[in-house]
Amino acid sequence: MNKIILSALLATAVLSASDYNYEISPMVGYAYPSDGQQLRDHAVYGAEMQFNDLGMALKPEFSLLYSDADYKDHQGDTDIFRAALNGVYDFSKTNIFTPFVKAGVGYETLSDSKFGNPDSIFADAGAGVKVGLTDQLSLKLEAIKMLKFNDFNWDNNLLIMAGLNFAFGEKAQPAAPVPEPAPEPVVAPTPAPAPVIAAPAAEVCPVNVDSDHDGVFDPQDKCPNTPAGFKVDGDGCPLKATLHLNFITNGSTVDAAGTAEVKEFAAFLKESPAYKATIVGHTDSTGSDKHNQKLSEKRAETVKAMLIDQGVEANRLTSSGEGEKMPVASNKTKQGRAENRRIEVELCN
Repeated sequence: MNKIILSALLATAVLSASDYNYEISPMVGYAYPSDGQQLRDHAVYGAEMQFNDLGMALKPEFSLLYSDADYKDHQGDTDIFRAALNGVYDFSKTNIFTPFVKAGVGYETLSDSKFGNPDSIFADAGAGVKVGLTDQLSLKLEAIKMLKFNDFNWDNNLLIMAGLNFAFGEKAQPAAPVPEPAPEPVVAPTPAPAPVIAAPAAEVCPVNVDSDHDGVFDPQDKCPNTPAGFKVDGDGCPLKATLHLNFITNGSTVDAAGTAEVKEFAAFLKESPAYKATIVGHTDSTGSDKHNQKLSEKRAETVKAMLIDQGVEANRLTSSGEGEKMPVASNKTKQGRAENRRIEVELCN
């Protein structure tokens, strides 16, 4: 039993399947039959498929299981096939853990039936947990009790199983509501024009313009070419920015859109040699704290290397990582986790 669970753990590389329509789980485990069945404890292999797209709290799950079991006292062996239809209730996810319970009915058939072990319907109930590894992959652990009416006696099997749970078929996001058109304004009748009396010409004030859209008008802006997205001080000079780089889960590669944003920031640093920059990496909460700390540092080092490749002096740049400690959005949603996988830049001169 311990070897089977350990093998499943070593085969995983770390779900949150609520955003996906289907889940399929290859499973391995061990069965512990009741004494009346005269069967030895035996291994179980199979697969489970869960359907999340029906809009129900109790989600249908279909499972197929196979065993090659030996009878006690060297009385031969038998192939056992089990098929079951269960309803699964997933509890709210806590960190990377999603507990669940299940219950349903199934049918068991044996290739060599002995000691009053007929093919029969059974009822089952169980509980388990899914341990998130990535958005679409988790480790699934469960225990199931199967109850079967056998030759005027109630027999049962206890199954302990582990496997990998794959989620697929991403759900479509609901469309944003279309606002109702505003009512047309009521136009009052135009009064007769009053006599026009010429007035002395007034001095025309210049129109306030904010060319770099940082909230400080050009006449007062001491840093008129601040890149978009920077927080600025009262003189319009940048203090801090968030580079919205699209990192994949558990990765540090910057895509084409992110590369363009890094190039724009590098151009600003080359035009503003008085500034030094600290590049700080951040992650979502998928995975362990230790892993996320190293991943955030690797992301910051990647961006630092890209800036150096663009011609920014290395002695003006430092990098560090904050792991998952400083989220800016909820890690319970796919969109929130994407916002938390980011790079922040702090400037000083």
